[in-house]
Amino acid sequence: MNAYRIKKFIGSYTAAMNGLDAIIFTAGIGENSSFMRQLVCKDMEYFNIHLDDSKNDLRASSSREINTKDSAVKILVIPTNEELEIAKQSVDLFKN
Repeated sequence: MNAYRIKKFIGSYTAAMNGLDAIIFTAGIGENSSFMRQLVCKDMEYFNIHLDDSKNDLRASSSREINTKDSAVKILVIPTNEELEIAKQSVDLFKN
């Protein structure tokens, strides 16, 4: 159900923005679940989204592309540091 909802958002925003350049997966599930990324990108050929299964299955700590060469849409996995961002925003709250 989660992947289905994400796919609906991708479709809606693709229509609203008149195109799609990239899909970015980040945070806990986006970075760590190749299965979720696969579910989200499955049956999205209409938008010319093509996931490279072997790239998707690789674990890495740096940003990477996981789309095939013939995909018009870049599919990226970008690591995030949520705890650091929360700490920065908390410090900013106390400064004001």
